[in-house]
Amino acid sequence: MADEAYRAVFLRVHPTGKMVLSLTTEADGKEGQYAQLVADRLGVPALDVKVVPADTNRFGVGHGFNTAPSGGVPAAIDSASGKLLAKAQLIAGAALETPAETLRWSDGAFISATDAAHAQTIADVALYAHGTGALPPGVEGGLDAQTVYTD
Repeated sequence: MADEAYRAVFLRVHPTGKMVLSLTTEADGKEGQYAQLVADRLGVPALDVKVVPADTNRFGVGHGFNTAPSGGVPAAIDSASGKLLAKAQLIAGAALETPAETLRWSDGAFISATDAAHAQTIADVALYAHGTGALPPGVEGGLDAQTVYTD
């Protein structure tokens, strides 16, 4: 029965650029590796990523989550990080006043194809996303992403 329940990861970037990676699964000793996965994907120091296993403050209790350690956590983290980057690119385009699709991700920042001097790191985008600028149509404020999965 437990294998039929789902799991989730939730990644939030605070306006300071610091991140919280919330897991439904209990600690498995790989939390440092999980922080490094996020850090590598988003171009930030791993120390800026706080991993919270079995985060009942985020997910609650008794909602059908499987809390047993899971081999699917790294793929779910990669998925959530990818979703977060996609949203961040839209917001970076608004912040740089350039079409988002013309931005490229390099060395932890979105860089304008027309002016390499203009760039937006994840921390820059997070601050902008939390109310310092106008967001693109249909994009909600804040910078976070979630992946729900089974394995």
